[in-house]
Amino acid sequence: MKLLALDTSSLTATVALLDDDKLMGEYTLNHKKNHSQKLMPMIEELLNSCSTKPNEIDMFAVSLGPGSFTGLRIGIATMTAMAQALDKEVVGVSTLEALAYNLFNIKGLICPIIDAQRDLVYTALYRWTDGNIEELMKQQVIDIHGLIDILKGKSEKIFFVGDALEKFGGNLKADLAQQFAVPPLRLLIPSASSVAEVAKIKIRENITTDMVPIYMRKSEAEVQYEKRMKGGE
Repeated sequence: MKLLALDTSSLTATVALLDDDKLMGEYTLNHKKNHSQKLMPMIEELLNSCSTKPNEIDMFAVSLGPGSFTGLRIGIATMTAMAQALDKEVVGVSTLEALAYNLFNIKGLICPIIDAQRDLVYTALYRWTDGNIEELMKQQVIDIHGLIDILKGKSEKIFFVGDALEKFGGNLKADLAQQFAVPPLRLLIPSASSVAEVAKIKIRENITTDMVPIYMRKSEAEVQYEKRMKGGE
């Protein structure tokens, strides 16, 4: 089964092609958020490099978020359109779960953190047990200081991944001390191959998802609009 997966939930744009358990290729850009211009050329180049035609793809997978509102819409619309044109299924997965999958079978806790603007992060907490990933804390948007308070009650090493690490890494390291851990840089950003692996689990377990973005909060534009409306009352 050939599976094409992508993630555009952040600054990173990443596309991967798998053939069963073989990673045929992965293309990742972590420079400037211009997914509307780069995504289709990335997909075309990846398929050409892997000598694969679009009609040879059996399944599609895409990150549903949380993350960049615009990026999510671009990624979901692209995968949905390709799947519909080829009459194939598309599987949606959580960005947070896919980030946790970057650290397959690591010992300790995994805490993905995605910047949700201001002092907020999208986050969850995971642990690997015998090759299976377990969600210990539900996916949510929370103030970084509230998250730190929660994590201080844990006794294990905590590995952080995600784009909010650049913004809040100093706070986390200062407050969590020896609990704080960071994997190699290449594992900190979204990986389309991880999206594909999570999608394969959902396919095996027959788990279906609605193809709608996971926003968790209102966009900044919506917040500003509501403020203006209240001010006009």
